[in-house]
Amino acid sequence: MEGEGKVKFGKNKAEDSIQESFSGGFVSLLREHELDAPRITEAGYRTAFIHPNDRWYRLWISFVLLWCIYSVIFTPLEFGFFRGLPAPFTAIDGVISAIFIVDILLRFFVSYRDARTQRMVYSRSSIALRYMKGGFILDLLGCLPWDSLYKSTGRNEILRYLLWIRLYRLKRIKAFFKQMEKDIRINYLSARIAKLVSVQLYSVHTAACIIYYLATTMPPEEEDYTWIGSLKLGDYSYVDFRDIEFFKRYVTSLYFISITMATIGYGDIHAVNTREMAFSHTTEKFREEMTNLTQYIKRHNLGHEITNQIKSHLRLQYECNPSRKAFLDGIPETVKARLYQYLYFEIVQEVPLFKGCSEKFLNQIVMKLKEDFFLPGEVVLEQGAVVDHIYIISHGLLEEVLTGENRAEKPISELEPYDLFGEVAALCNIRQPYTVRACKLCRLLLIEKQCLSSILQLYVEDSSQILSNLNEGREANPGKKQLVSNISYLISKREAELAMGVRSAAHHGDTKHLKDLIDAGADPNQTDFDGRTTLHIAASRGYDDVVMLLIQQNVNVNCIDRFGNSPLLEAVKAGHDEVANLLKANGANLNLEDAGTYLCKLAVENKVDILRRMLEHGVDPNCKNFDHRTPLHVAAAEGLHLVAAVFIEFGADVFAADRWGNTPFDEGHRCGNFAVDAKWKRK
Repeated sequence: MEGEGKVKFGKNKAEDSIQESFSGGFVSLLREHELDAPRITEAGYRTAFIHPNDRWYRLWISFVLLWCIYSVIFTPLEFGFFRGLPAPFTAIDGVISAIFIVDILLRFFVSYRDARTQRMVYSRSSIALRYMKGGFILDLLGCLPWDSLYKSTGRNEILRYLLWIRLYRLKRIKAFFKQMEKDIRINYLSARIAKLVSVQLYSVHTAACIIYYLATTMPPEEEDYTWIGSLKLGDYSYVDFRDIEFFKRYVTSLYFISITMATIGYGDIHAVNTREMAFSHTTEKFREEMTNLTQYIKRHNLGHEITNQIKSHLRLQYECNPSRKAFLDGIPETVKARLYQYLYFEIVQEVPLFKGCSEKFLNQIVMKLKEDFFLPGEVVLEQGAVVDHIYIISHGLLEEVLTGENRAEKPISELEPYDLFGEVAALCNIRQPYTVRACKLCRLLLIEKQCLSSILQLYVEDSSQILSNLNEGREANPGKKQLVSNISYLISKREAELAMGVRSAAHHGDTKHLKDLIDAGADPNQTDFDGRTTLHIAASRGYDDVVMLLIQQNVNVNCIDRFGNSPLLEAVKAGHDEVANLLKANGANLNLEDAGTYLCKLAVENKVDILRRMLEHGVDPNCKNFDHRTPLHVAAAEGLHLVAAVFIEFGADVFAADRWGNTPFDEGHRCGNFAVDAKWKRK
């Protein structure tokens, strides 16, 4: 009893000394639980420590936790919405930094329980070393005044990224939730839900701040190309979004990121690997479909055999093809194109019907393919059925069977990998002539008949190649005669559409569309019912870029329509000098069959500008018509002194005689056109 009294006296004396040195009794001497408490003498209390379970220290931890919550919430806001804090926030930031600096200092006095011995450690050096190896550096960096440093260094943007170090304080919030989950006084489910809700809300908050920050990184003149700068809600526009009040910008960012996160599959946050996608999408959809199928079977009282077939097929789809349903349909089209090419291109290339077709055509086929699986004994196509798809065999073995009277079956042929079936019925709009049934587990690639028809019409050359492939095997398969006829019709129809398309593109000067049509197989030299080519139309409209494209396609620059007009003549008549010079530089001629008659006609019509341009492009001013009359004869007889002046300017002979011996001078004098007569006398 006397020894115990001495120990108690020593403890009380040490507590009094510590309370005197630390105001308010905030830091108390370390107490051990009675079961673990060692016999400590008075000398052991010369050094002060803080027990982690001390009442005053727990209050301090709670106080710091509140500022941790404020800090981790405000840090994304400061990063996204503030480039330089206003004065009130700067003051608060300084106060918070001071609080955390005090907390850092106190951490050097907090004892800890050794994980190996399960005893409390009171060594100053051990406590300091443990903290220095732990979060000391990040805690210290989080206390630095990054906003003041940002302003003092000329607003260096890199310093703003260091703000995110303060999110290390989330570790304390995580520890708080962990303690809540272990507290038997708090319902575990409630604590867990509170934690999950907090994580979700904080994720949305942080993502909203980041997405707004990304918009502010664009130059002011390009703000219209950001998600918020191009946003319009009713009559309200966010063009100058930097000037909008903070609360509205923040709420808009929250709304945007919430919608994005909720858009699973094509938003910014989505499942990454195949397992996640299969778990989140495929299994759920499979359960739904199986439930719906069971209800359907009960409602219609289906037989046991057909029920098993349906369930087996549905199960096969989700066992063999989950990647297609959960992954391929959710990726961008460009990535999907490359993936489809990797998966299916070699298979399509080996199909005899597509032998010799271009890579572009095959890529279009590959992009439209779908995948399906069939169990042995399953019927793929029933005899007499209407067919909407063409099937390519990727793997497995099938048989074609003709069903006769009394359901008697007659084998027709076996279908192996790379074979095609259903094309005759689909493209010729006839019923399926044979039943196609799987003999082994089959993997089939399907393409809709409308898609294939559209592709065939777009690629005329490849359609012709397919027609050639069909003709090679027509003797071996007489049933394909109708398919040859149908594809021939599609080719003719497409050629007519392409011809009309190139003329329309040339008329409107649409160079890009014209090039696409030519690449698709259109013939730029094809003429219309007047014998006019695409070059005639482009030259008459003055589209030099279209003319250059056609010249690069090696079109005939000297083609003549049924009116005797060449492309160069069309350009000259319309006054398109650049086009005319371009045509002449590439070997074009006016090609006037009867230049004298044509110029005389223009002279009578007093078309001075056209006459001048034609003479500038090399037409002989002394050319004659069937009466050996020159255009100057006509101008003199009609009294067209402006026309006459143009011809004289280009060297027309005023004394050229027609077949009656009359000269232009005589014509002017005889017809009483004294203005022309007087002009020539002055000359």
